[in-house]
Amino acid sequence: MAAGAAALALALAGCSIPTSAPGAGAAAGTQPVAVRFAAQVNGQPFACGQSYAGVGTTRSTITPSDYRFYVSEVALVDETGRSVPVSLAQDGVWQIDNIALLDFENGSGPCRNGTSGVNTEVRGTVPAGRYVGLRFTLGVPFARNHGDPTVAPSPLNLTAMFWSWQGGYKFVKFDTASSGQPSTVSAPDPRGAGNASGFSVHLGSTMCAAPSRTEAPKAECANPNRVAVAFEQFDPAKQTVVADIGAVLAGANVDVNAPGTSPGCMSFPGDADCPPVMGALGLAYGGAAARGPQRLFSAR
Repeated sequence: MAAGAAALALALAGCSIPTSAPGAGAAAGTQPVAVRFAAQVNGQPFACGQSYAGVGTTRSTITPSDYRFYVSEVALVDETGRSVPVSLAQDGVWQIDNIALLDFENGSGPCRNGTSGVNTEVRGTVPAGRYVGLRFTLGVPFARNHGDPTVAPSPLNLTAMFWSWQGGYKFVKFDTASSGQPSTVSAPDPRGAGNASGFSVHLGSTMCAAPSRTEAPKAECANPNRVAVAFEQFDPAKQTVVADIGAVLAGANVDVNAPGTSPGCMSFPGDADCPPVMGALGLAYGGAAARGPQRLFSAR
């Protein structure tokens, strides 16, 4: 683990940040807002060490070992349909600029390669007013997506959430073992056997033009793979954004892995495991247009 990630792991030990009380820390003319997120697998709450049945096309049983993702450009929607950016609290742990890390693993059991801290909210302020909806982006903006995580501020210093300077961050990191693939690894099966490697969903930008993996691209990647999410009716005081990975895996066979490819779908072109996953995320893939809206997030 790189020094930056190790420092964050220590900072997160036992860390859980409560929602601010109404009016606490809000400047005059503003109001606090906390957008709650919940992680699920086919409608069941996500928890490290828990197994979930009926996942994917084979109705497999899976045991996850990681689940976290970055959101950015969080905004509330006023009654005229205008997006009003949430000014995120710069807490030094979970939020920086307009980016927040939602982290549902707690470093226990099969999630032992994660961190002990958990974060399930995006916190900040908006101008005082009435708001009826929510919009945000799944992913890290281009301006922050390519750099050195070992010197980046938290929460961008997690090397586990990073590919390379060229590719940038993993916007979503979900790893799991399944009935057919009982172990998880970080590289393709060297035998090309297509199994026993676990199933992952790592979403990030691909086809990023740079001289090498250790250099940042000068322009946006050919496949940015950021997901715009909008709920035109959403009340942060009463509702929660549910991120159900089961909906993303519904059309995938999590018990096999395409020979010679990374375990599951890691967003890279030419992976036969990716079309149903990328389609469920509402993204174009392999020259085919997006199949429909994203199905990862819902408002409850």
